[in-house]
Amino acid sequence: MSPREESVKEGGMEPIHIIGGGMAGSEAAWAAAAAGVPVILHEMRPLRGTEAHRTEGLAELVCSNSFRSDDDESNAVGLLHWEMRAAGSLVMAAAASAKLPAGGALAVDRGRFSAEVTARIEANPMIRVERGEVAGLPPEEWSSVIVATGPLTSPALAKAIRSLTGEESLAFFDAIAPIVYADSVNMEKAWFQSRYDKGESEAERTAYLNCPMNREEYDRFIDALLAAPVSEFREWEKDTPYFEGCLPIEVMAARGRETLRHGPMKPVGLTNPHAPGEKPHAVVQLRRDNALGTLFNIVGFQTKMKYAAQADALALIPGLEEARFARLGGIHRNTFLNSPRVLDGEMRLRAAPRLRFAGQITGVEGYVESAAMGGLAGRLAAAERLGRTLPPPPPETAHGALLAHITGGAEAETFQPMNVNFGLFPPPETAPGGRRGKASRKTLYTSRAKEAFMRWNCVFPN
Repeated sequence: MSPREESVKEGGMEPIHIIGGGMAGSEAAWAAAAAGVPVILHEMRPLRGTEAHRTEGLAELVCSNSFRSDDDESNAVGLLHWEMRAAGSLVMAAAASAKLPAGGALAVDRGRFSAEVTARIEANPMIRVERGEVAGLPPEEWSSVIVATGPLTSPALAKAIRSLTGEESLAFFDAIAPIVYADSVNMEKAWFQSRYDKGESEAERTAYLNCPMNREEYDRFIDALLAAPVSEFREWEKDTPYFEGCLPIEVMAARGRETLRHGPMKPVGLTNPHAPGEKPHAVVQLRRDNALGTLFNIVGFQTKMKYAAQADALALIPGLEEARFARLGGIHRNTFLNSPRVLDGEMRLRAAPRLRFAGQITGVEGYVESAAMGGLAGRLAAAERLGRTLPPPPPETAHGALLAHITGGAEAETFQPMNVNFGLFPPPETAPGGRRGKASRKTLYTSRAKEAFMRWNCVFPN
């Protein structure tokens, strides 16, 4: 055992090794440490970078800064937030300290968020962070390992995993949205408003910048998207499918000229104060990206357009004619396991049970979904190390629904990454009908889930 392992060894207990210091790895380390089990957290940055990361901070957010809806009564992701908070989530605690106004959503200052996670991890006496790549399979003497390397798993480790499982990992491209300097937006055309004025405070109700388009402007923008040159894929990447929940805008535009108007550019729930009584044909929304309010990311505008073409196309959006960009959009290749085939019900690799997997590499999509599965993996690994049994969370809970999906609920032949949604939950036995019934049905899901989660949470509390 190395001196570093000895330094986190407590009471003769061997540490859990966690590979990857992203959302899932950080949450897994925190959960295991909270259970009283020592952890070594391996993060290869900054010694080895990735195509998308820009810092060496733990839990760096490389795409959006939003954790999506925080409504725990009628929204599945808001319910997942609630369950994570109940479980003592590090990610939820850090998000609270870095929270930004975002209507009914939970958005964070990405720099403050990563700094908070990093500081808390490094201050935890049960966790040691080791910088450096784990190339290939972890050493055999590591008896308990959580692989939380995310969608940007290093090539050497990905190759070793594929060799061990005998399965080809599935892969998809994930595109990054541009970030705009707020002072470069033309406020004579844009305005602040959250859709349907959602939020309890004025800051929440004005959390988004909105740029309206008439039909002519929209058509000109779509033409530019369809004509724009895009990043070229290497030969081995060309057959990789996109994830449907994060399509580049030019791919959406190619599916039909009205697709964007019914997606990220839908013109509903907004009132343009510059043109009272006029309904825009489409609206581009920008969401605050930092606490100072100096940066805004363009909502739903993931893209693989080349930089010059991006700048030209985005300048066609009213209000962004002179926009300056802190970061233009980009694209990176994401990799995930065919989890229903290769993982057991505790997220262990069937071919090598000492290895658990957590986060996006398992086929859950989204920041909070990744973190939630990381926390669950940490608790499962800790229970195993302590000689205890932790049953899986009930399928009626958001954690349980996600776990069931990736470990057998999904069809292996068609498996793709999935955000948490009520379609993954067992349906309630009864629910009222009609429009009010639809809302009531969601509260049946959430109230049932909360009761079930608290019962499960008490079995092996953090």
